[in-house]
Amino acid sequence: MRSYSYIFGFILFSLSANAVYSQHLNEAKTTCHEMTDNPHFRAAVLIGHTYFPTEQGEHLYIPSFGLDLEYWWSQHWGIGLHNDIEVENFEIISANREVGIERSYPLVSTLDILYKPWKELVLLMGPGIEADNEQTFGLVRFGMEYEWMITKKWDVSPSIFYDTRFEAFDSWSIALGFGRHF
Repeated sequence: MRSYSYIFGFILFSLSANAVYSQHLNEAKTTCHEMTDNPHFRAAVLIGHTYFPTEQGEHLYIPSFGLDLEYWWSQHWGIGLHNDIEVENFEIISANREVGIERSYPLVSTLDILYKPWKELVLLMGPGIEADNEQTFGLVRFGMEYEWMITKKWDVSPSIFYDTRFEAFDSWSIALGFGRHF
């Protein structure tokens, strides 16, 4: 099942990038990078919730806070250090484990490749880790967000992410970010 997640994410990312690339060649609309005199950096704070599906049919929704730091080397490509902390103690029981995995305020940190295929839609994918005092897991993140410019330098961005942890469990996150371009 986990290999299907990687394949699905890769196909989604590839199709999105290729489907709209030709549209960018002819489009002359203003992007946030043009609007702000071609900035290269963006920092954002996020507030959200992380959903952990469990085998028992229970739903775990854990509040989270985030800090994103991004560098854009062109209008379409960038790299980002995305950090989230889930602000609760909780236990996950997944299909491939007989006992639960206890987590205590885990920190998720990913290094993502960022791509803007259309207007201010950002697709991202990258490796990372989830760590707390007891255990650390490697993971891969797939996600997207949309940056709405509210002033020349500030944006609001709803986001959705899918994290798949190696040999552990998966999660979905939704968040609302407030970013500054400089």
